[in-house]
Amino acid sequence: MTTYPNVTETKRLIKELVSIPSPSGNTGKVIQFVENYLRDLGVETKRNRKGGLLASIPGENNSEHRMLTAHVDTLGAMVKEIKPSGRLKLDLIGGFRFNAMEGEYCKIETASGETFTGTILMHQTSVHVYKDAGKAERNQENMEIRIDAKVESLKDVRAIGIEVGDFVSFDPRVEVTDNGFIKSRHLDDKASVAILLQLIKRLKEEKITLPYTTHFLISNNEEIGYGGNSNITPETVEYLAVDMGAMGDGQTTDEYTVSICAKDSSGPYHYGLRKNLIALCEANKIGYKVDIYPFYGSDASAAIGSGHDIVHGLIGPGIDASHAYERTHESSLKQTEQLVYHYVQADLVKY
Repeated sequence: MTTYPNVTETKRLIKELVSIPSPSGNTGKVIQFVENYLRDLGVETKRNRKGGLLASIPGENNSEHRMLTAHVDTLGAMVKEIKPSGRLKLDLIGGFRFNAMEGEYCKIETASGETFTGTILMHQTSVHVYKDAGKAERNQENMEIRIDAKVESLKDVRAIGIEVGDFVSFDPRVEVTDNGFIKSRHLDDKASVAILLQLIKRLKEEKITLPYTTHFLISNNEEIGYGGNSNITPETVEYLAVDMGAMGDGQTTDEYTVSICAKDSSGPYHYGLRKNLIALCEANKIGYKVDIYPFYGSDASAAIGSGHDIVHGLIGPGIDASHAYERTHESSLKQTEQLVYHYVQADLVKY
């Protein structure tokens, strides 16, 4: 019978991770959290110059390596402009739309480290004042942050320490339901970060010796395109991005299985590795779906684009409403955990 790690622990870990603000470019706190978690497991880590975190587990074969990656950076924003009214104009970090954050609570972190809360709203929100409140375009000109402070001018805002370039993070609104769903912002990709941390913990607890030296990269710039395109050892043969499966019309991916990507906007993933991943699912009774993500790129595709001579793949739990208020189910977390567990113990692809 197939056994799983404690999915309750995975969900608890996801809740902790999504609750740490970490828009691309400001990920120090969440990287520190992951570093502390791995240190408590007795795993040595090091940071790269981009601020990402690397951990390695020696294997029987040190001439051929594997690398797995997941990213802790999230969508977010920066203060683009302080308006004369004391409201803030936003500039987005990462690929998403203004309508995906209307009405959300947020935090503004100043250069001194002080944090202010606020709400992201249309300028024309009040239906009692603005005739076009429902029809006005959700864009940079019309959307703004209402700061939870007594500020009524540009001068007032600057007096409390907020400036252009300050980072803005979104309230994750994380909730775990009694029937196994977890819904939150930033499941992309903190759900998979939790899965990799659970994998490392399980390998340590079960005292498993891996067949190949295996590296884990917790990247911190994936949402802006270059988180996992470096620090890949020359011995690395396979590079597997553990990210999220994209759901929607025409997709096979769901919230209950692991999604295996055949192709995204960068082109096809390695066919041999894809077939190996499917074979592992079928041999171990792991629920899976194969899919194409038309508007997607991963750390694995970034690594290929940087010229690394590797076999690359992409898997992840199925995530509904990606880059908005996302949701998945513990079943998808379980299936993904099982696949990465068996994957790191399997033979390399014959390329």
